[in-house]
Amino acid sequence: MTPAFDANHAPDGGLIDTCVHCGFCLPSCPTYMLWGEEMDSPRGRIYLMKAGLEGRAEMTDGFVGHFDACLGCMACVTACPSGVQYAPLIEATRGQIERQHPRSLADRLFRSAIFSVMPYPARLRLALVPLAILGPIGRVLWTRRTAGSERTRPTSGIVARVRAMVSLAPRVTFSSLLAPAVPERTAAIGERRLTAGVLTGCAQRVMFPQVNTATVNVLAAEGCDVVAPTTQGCCGALALHAGRLDDARGFARSTIAAFEHAGVDRIAVNAAGCGSSMKEYGALLADDPAWADRARAFSANVRDANELVDELGPPRATRHPLKLRVAYQDACHLAHAQGIRRAPRNLLSSIPGVELLPIADADVCCGSAGIYNLVEPETARQLGDRKAGCIAAVKPDVVASANPGCTLQLAAAGRRRGEAWRILHPMEILDASIRGRF
Repeated sequence: MTPAFDANHAPDGGLIDTCVHCGFCLPSCPTYMLWGEEMDSPRGRIYLMKAGLEGRAEMTDGFVGHFDACLGCMACVTACPSGVQYAPLIEATRGQIERQHPRSLADRLFRSAIFSVMPYPARLRLALVPLAILGPIGRVLWTRRTAGSERTRPTSGIVARVRAMVSLAPRVTFSSLLAPAVPERTAAIGERRLTAGVLTGCAQRVMFPQVNTATVNVLAAEGCDVVAPTTQGCCGALALHAGRLDDARGFARSTIAAFEHAGVDRIAVNAAGCGSSMKEYGALLADDPAWADRARAFSANVRDANELVDELGPPRATRHPLKLRVAYQDACHLAHAQGIRRAPRNLLSSIPGVELLPIADADVCCGSAGIYNLVEPETARQLGDRKAGCIAAVKPDVVASANPGCTLQLAAAGRRRGEAWRILHPMEILDASIRGRF
């Protein structure tokens, strides 16, 4: 038998052994919730990791399938009473899979296409041009589903994946694709509190440039000099969560260098998945003597944008009233991976007239999860529809989401229900309140 793992950054046996197999993670896991199968739970996957590490399991299609089905939402981390660090375990396992497992040609080509386009804003803009030309009609033609195609387990055919990709794409126009970037430097309004760098991201800057603009506006209004280095690119989050660890390390080094040269006190991130990964740079580059210390120092200064504004203390900028019923959706990589729940709620609650609406099963993933909704579209669809039902039940005026992937996922799920939700980042709502215009 050929062991599933080699010695190149295999899952840490010490971390694996912290799991006492108590089962508290089971009801928190989206795939276990859907299918009720032990090996599609965090506990089951950790058991498989241990078997692979001890040479009792091979890297078969079945073995890999249980890890491909994992959303990496980290709800199990919140639920675990033993403090199991699941993130480095699943990332190491996926790194082994990406290096060793011979995926099908179609799967390899599809994944390669994603990672050849999404981390590069210029390429992503070009890829979205057909949607700007075809508009909503093109989306309907591509994503029309045939009768009887619903399944209870994931489908991964190339047609289903392409339909998912198009159905999830934002409604773009040529003007939105050509929207100018935020200024490289924006001065604080009033006395300066600190200098904040802003990650403009790859998908965020192309699909949701208004979120970056709002983030800069809010930080400046709250007394921050804001720097958005033009040399920055992708932070590597998508690659890290998919097991493409060498790519993730390369993106991490470039991101660190861009912000080091900018001379900032804090780095504000308005995408939950990106912030989670950037806070892990110290671990990601721990074996690189030239970058390990720089990575740790960098990660110590990374803040989610909501977190940073909340940390600044009593607001300086006046909040004008907005009479809105807001359903705030917890992004998994904000609530579970970063442990940030109160900060965005504090900011939204600071706006006179805003009513925050509690959502049932708020801790359950919406199905976005990096590229998960592209490579496992049917499972993602089921979770998206479930989340959309919970949101629809509270009848919000606005849905707030702090992650671009979640925004795309919720918008697609809402369209399937016939909902026309306006989905905004908390920074957009706060910016509108500060400016007095919604």
